[in-house]
Parts: sequence; C-alpha cells; structure tokens
Amino acid sequence: MQESHLFEYAVIRVVPRVEREEFINVGVVLYCAKQKFLKALISLDESRLEVFKADLDCDVLKANLIAFERICAGEKDSGPIGKLDAASRFRWLTATRSTVVQASKVHPGFCKDAMETLNKLHEQLVLL
Repeated sequence: MQESHLFEYAVIRVVPRVEREEFINVGVVLYCAKQKFLKALISLDESRLEVFKADLDCDVLKANLIAFERICAGEKDSGPIGKLDAASRFRWLTATRSTVVQASKVHPGFCKDAMETLNKLHEQLVLL
C-alpha cells in the first residue's frame, strides 16, 4: 500500500491590473518534501487575458511564467533563487506580492503521487 505524503500547493495567477485585484489562474506550483518534488504547471490562455483589456506585454509575461518553472527545477539559469533548496524556492515563489504574477495562499493536502496530484489540481483550477 502506497503511503500518503503531506504536500503544499498554490495557484499561480496573472493580475493584469493590480489595483483592480482581478485575476486569472494560469498555473499551479506543488511542493512535497517527502517525494523531493517541486514543480509548476502553467497554461496561459491569451484569449482569456484579453478580456481584461490590460496593456500587458505577453512576451514579458511568458518569460516571468517560465522563470517560475525554472526556479522550481533549480535550473542553472534561474538565478540566485534557483540555487536555494526546494523548500526555500517554494516559499520564495509563494510569498505575497503586489505584481502581475502572484501566487494564492498556500494550501496543504496529502497525496500518494505528487505529479498526479499536480496534474489533477492544474486541470481543476486552471483548465476548467
């Protein structure tokens, strides 16, 4: 029987006009210490973003979202934050910000397979 492990996740949001506090969910970041797992899944639907009529540079936005994925992976080109341990990278990514790319509050749960759980959360919170 497979053991359940504590995990934490946050929804990655794009807030086109920060002063209005309106957002669309574009991804999920999930951290599970026992499985040594930290990963973000991101899906930017530019047609949904157009509804906000915001003057966003989509290339810059995409670069920022890709940075989320790179920091999770601890890639060499992810800067000094990418060199931190996985727990510190997760805490940095989910810290409260007043920027266009933000994370929701962190939510806990239990999972048997972190990747399967991430895929399920991504589908439920971003794609639907």
